[in-house]
Amino acid sequence: MATLKPFAALRPKADLAAKICELPYDVMNSDEARAIAKDNPFNFLHVSKPEIDLEPNADVYSDAVYAKGAENFQLLQEQGALAQDALPCFYLYRQVMGSHTQTGLVAAASVSEYDSGIIKKHELTRPTKEDDRVRHMEALNSQTGPVFLTYRATTELDALAQRLTATEAAVDLTADDGVQHTAWVIENAEDIAFIEAQFAAIDFLYIADGH
Repeated sequence: MATLKPFAALRPKADLAAKICELPYDVMNSDEARAIAKDNPFNFLHVSKPEIDLEPNADVYSDAVYAKGAENFQLLQEQGALAQDALPCFYLYRQVMGSHTQTGLVAAASVSEYDSGIIKKHELTRPTKEDDRVRHMEALNSQTGPVFLTYRATTELDALAQRLTATEAAVDLTADDGVQHTAWVIENAEDIAFIEAQFAAIDFLYIADGH
C-alpha cells in the first residue's frame, strides 16, 4: 500500500503566479538564469538558483548561496507573493504542452516507503546533486522541487480528477515557453480521505523524473 498525505503548501498569489513561475533550476546555467530573472524580483530562480544574486564567480555550493536562497524565499513570503494554506490539502496540477495534457496530484509521499521499496527507483543519482538538494531544503525549511511519481491508474481517481478540474482553478497561467499551468486546491475532508484510501490500495509508486 502507498501512503500519500495532504500538506499545507506555500502557493503563489494568483496575480503574481506568472511572474513567479519558472523552469526548473537544473535546465539552465547560472548566466542564463541571471539573464532571465534580472528584471523580475518575483522570479523563482532567485530562490532555486540564488547564486544569480551574488558575484558571477560565486561557488554554487557555498554556504552564502544557500543563505541567499533562504533570504529570497523569506522575502517572497513577507511580500505576500507566497502564502501558506492554513490546513493540509491535496492539489491537482495540470500542464498543457501543445497537444499533450498531463494532470497530477501534488502530495506528500513517504520517505520510509522509498527505503522499503514501495516507491520504486529506476536510476542512481549523484551524491553531489543529492547533497545540494538536501542543503537547499534545509536552508529553506521547504521542498521546492517535487519528485515526479507515477502509479497504475484507477477509474476512481480519474473520475475524481475529472470532477475537480471542472471547478474553478486557484492558479491558471501560460508561461513564456507556451506551457499552460493550472492548479486546483483539494480541501474537502471527504475528498482528502477518499484520495488517501485510494492510494492505500495501490501497491507501488514509481519515480519517473527525467522521463
